[in-house]
Amino acid sequence: MSTRGDSTQDTAPDTASPVGVDELLERVRARYERVEAPDAYAAARAGEALLVDIRYAALRERDGLVPGALVIERNELEWRLDPQGSHRVPEATGHDLRIVVLCNEGYASSLAVASLHQLGLHRATDLVGGFQAWRAAGLPVTEEPTADQ
Repeated sequence: MSTRGDSTQDTAPDTASPVGVDELLERVRARYERVEAPDAYAAARAGEALLVDIRYAALRERDGLVPGALVIERNELEWRLDPQGSHRVPEATGHDLRIVVLCNEGYASSLAVASLHQLGLHRATDLVGGFQAWRAAGLPVTEEPTADQ
């Protein structure tokens, strides 16, 4: 009996030993090449990558936005980026799409990329250091528009 949800396809018991989050991050990140802020910026400007900001609203309001980044909060990410999903965004054009996920500091984005890889989005990666590294590199940041703007 599976303890990981009610999926009928994934019924094998989880026999792996539990790992801490640091080890989990190390394992996940070993499966793909992460990108630095200047490289993500260049790829997005050249139309070679879709930047996806998964930070929650309070952080975006506090720190601002990456111009041109698609904002999809973490809890909706898989539904919005699955090219086969009924709730996908128009930008989710196929499994070969290069996606650069950014969170606040580059931790949650790594785990999000692991999930996107499971959906077949094999070119998904994340931004080393997240939004904070983007801002520290002096790359463009704009204020988040309020409801009355």
